[in-house]
Amino acid sequence: MHGDSPLAHRLTSELLDRIGGEVTVILPSKRRNHGPQIARMDNVRIIEAPDLTKEALQAAHIDTALALALVNQDDVGNIHAAMWAQELNPELRIVLRMFDRQLGRQLSAMFTDCAILSDAAVAAPWFVADALGELAPTHLHMQGRTLRVADRSQVKADRIVCGLATTAPNMQPRLLPEDQNAANLVLAVADGSQSDPLNSYRRQRLPGLVALRRMRGLVSRTLLIFLATFLVLLVLVTVAFATAGDHYSWWDSIYLTILDAAGAAQPQPGDPSIEKIAQAVVTITGIALIPITTATVVDAVFGGRLAATLGRLRGPVRDHFVIVGLGNVGSMVLEQLHNLGLPVVCVERNAEARGVRLARRLGVPVVFGDVNDPATLREAYAGASRAVLALTSDDITNLRAALSARDLKPGMRVVLRLFDGDFALRVQQNYDITRSRSVSFLSAPSFALAMTESQVINTIGVARQVLLVAETPIQRGSQLVEGTLAGIEALGDVRVLGLGRRGGTWVDWAPDRDQKLVENDQPVVVATRAGLNRVVERSIGVGYAEPLEDDEV
Repeated sequence: MHGDSPLAHRLTSELLDRIGGEVTVILPSKRRNHGPQIARMDNVRIIEAPDLTKEALQAAHIDTALALALVNQDDVGNIHAAMWAQELNPELRIVLRMFDRQLGRQLSAMFTDCAILSDAAVAAPWFVADALGELAPTHLHMQGRTLRVADRSQVKADRIVCGLATTAPNMQPRLLPEDQNAANLVLAVADGSQSDPLNSYRRQRLPGLVALRRMRGLVSRTLLIFLATFLVLLVLVTVAFATAGDHYSWWDSIYLTILDAAGAAQPQPGDPSIEKIAQAVVTITGIALIPITTATVVDAVFGGRLAATLGRLRGPVRDHFVIVGLGNVGSMVLEQLHNLGLPVVCVERNAEARGVRLARRLGVPVVFGDVNDPATLREAYAGASRAVLALTSDDITNLRAALSARDLKPGMRVVLRLFDGDFALRVQQNYDITRSRSVSFLSAPSFALAMTESQVINTIGVARQVLLVAETPIQRGSQLVEGTLAGIEALGDVRVLGLGRRGGTWVDWAPDRDQKLVENDQPVVVATRAGLNRVVERSIGVGYAEPLEDDEV
């Protein structure tokens, strides 16, 4: 493995727990970043190299290695290193960390055996679920089939694939219960019905209210106040014309008001005083109304375009989500919340951050400033928001943002990103933080499984526990050869969803549970971490350490 990031630290620990044996880590220095923590681990061989070169890979005996994980936050550097590694060992299993998933899919064909993952993409759904305060609208797209997570009461019985968990208020969820009918949380075939969770997150608004909100966003508040004041004056003058005497009808009153406002007033010394006052007021109002109207139109056109380009707020907002930090994770969370049709306001200190360009493309406002200053959160109207998500890469900054948000609105839903899992749990309990998560802790199992040629397709969060949906290819000589799918489920904490072939694109979603398994069969399963450990251990025939019994994240 190469890297000294938090993910490299977690992944090293995960590999030692799952596989045992020795793990070789190439890093710039044992004294910087997470190098000291990695170096203190047992059965870890450290190779210090300022840059990842062929010589460093040869020193790590890459020619005899089974797998290599490149987890630095450098997409180009990781790709370059992967090319060198494949030259030295064409049979090597390569796991690449890349934020740009589209580029990753395009480049995967360059390698013989390669898995490309994004730790931000793995973790983002968890933060979205925490922000919404319930199960995230999880959809799994696999070989022509779309599955979704739902409450049993929301789907027809014939659309249910398997039960996922039994949940109840103030109780720890029971994952993959033996009695499938007891599970109230299920995995079902998506059918586009109104009960689909995706539909419930998109707010339904009346067309008139939508138009008013858009107009308010296009025109500044000051100009709207001036325009509304002048329109009220014109209405009052019209009423004055109609009620001052008995010789003006309502139609004539409107007619006179419009003409006078356009500057066509003709002095009439013999008119009653009330009509003279009304005519004078409407003439002055009309003179002022023309530049105000012009300024309003110009502001709406050019100011609105500028605000959309720069992503700035044009007025007060409420019931939105505030994302603090537009790095890798913040960008993914922003994209997912926006795709759900939910209003978002972002806070970022660096105008060149990765997610700023995405926010501008989506038309999402960005408040630039230091979140350590409470005024920055106030400018983002955090006190009127539904939730604040502190997602920077700095734990202290995230904690300050969370506490500042709670000062603005006690009891606010706050989701916090922290590296240290124990510290995160203590902060959550002591400061009444809604939820705290560690990106590296969430994503490390996916990278570890990918190094054994198993592929985590998606994760399903249930409270602080996790279910993994994965493809587990059966290798030559493994314990699962000549076994059955029913035998896989008998291992415990596992449900088989389908059966495919390694390297293929077709999956049998209704396989015979008693069919004999052969080499290169690839069951698709949903399992706890401990259950998936047992399946992977038997699919590759390698002696793993004891399965992890703690599924909490």
